Amino acid sequence: MTFRSLLSLFSHDLAIDLGTANTLVFIAESGVVIDEPSIVALNTVSGDVEAIGFEAKRMVGRTPGNIVAIRPMKDGVIADFKVAEKMLTFFINKAHNRRMLVHPRIIIGVPSQITMVERRAVVDSALRASASEVHLVEQPMMAAIGAGLPVTEPAGNMVVDIGGGTTDIAVISLSGIVYSRSVNVAGHSLDEAIIQFLKRKYNFMIGERTAERIKIELASASKLDQPKTMEVKGRCLSQGVPSALTISDAEVREAIADCVRRILLTIRDALENTPPELSGDICDRGIVLTGGGAYLRNLDQRIRDDVGVPVSIAENPLQCVVLGTGTILDDIELLRRVSIQ
Repeated sequence: MTFRSLLSLFSHDLAIDLGTANTLVFIAESGVVIDEPSIVALNTVSGDVEAIGFEAKRMVGRTPGNIVAIRPMKDGVIADFKVAEKMLTFFINKAHNRRMLVHPRIIIGVPSQITMVERRAVVDSALRASASEVHLVEQPMMAAIGAGLPVTEPAGNMVVDIGGGTTDIAVISLSGIVYSRSVNVAGHSLDEAIIQFLKRKYNFMIGERTAERIKIELASASKLDQPKTMEVKGRCLSQGVPSALTISDAEVREAIADCVRRILLTIRDALENTPPELSGDICDRGIVLTGGGAYLRNLDQRIRDDVGVPVSIAENPLQCVVLGTGTILDDIELLRRVSIQ
């Protein structure tokens, strides 16, 4: 037995949802122990890490010139390998109460259409971040398990996982993905659409944190019963001075309309490419929404009206992927069937 594998005996196995927006870590004995933003603040002069997670997010848009807030994940995959490795190491050690020399077995959820090169990058980063063994599983499958869907049965289950960087759609039967599709339209796309809309319509510039707050407060997929407005602060580009602007839910709905339409088109494509027998099951069981995007107001109703299939929101949509990944930590047989690495 190697020294690394010996150390793994004294380390907790981890399930990780390595998301574009947030990274979640699950330990079998404790449940979800970490749920923090996937952000790292780096000192560009010394190369040192200034902060990771919540501390780094507080710095977004407010850092001096020598500190940059980096998101090492983009569209669900690693965009900056060195920074991702530092972030993984930090979260793994934090999950183990900052004990050093931990080498856990790790299962990581990744987008369904990740390439072989991207898979290798995730595995290599996890191994360098002190993992003794790494398994990759597809996020929509894990989301379905975390949402409590009977994925091992010979029947169709459809899950739409709307995360920060990607929307993953999958039809699952007998512990396998029959059809999957991933589109780079998700939470961050909505934020960017709001930023560009205000810039284009009002010549008004806001930061990504303000855009996220607008999305949470006002965004909806269809008309609200009670109209809402909010005041936002930013910079008037024509005058170059700080300013305030009042915007309505209707304007935000207009801003994100194209993003919502693309998600709907991807769902419709998935239904059109599903085998007839499984389509019948989905008509009965409906579509389950997971991920942070499931909280978008009236999205379930909008999908229901568009495709004519029942739609429900998972009980804990933000944690479905990591809970599903955690479920298979001790189920070696199911892990063997769903692992893609």
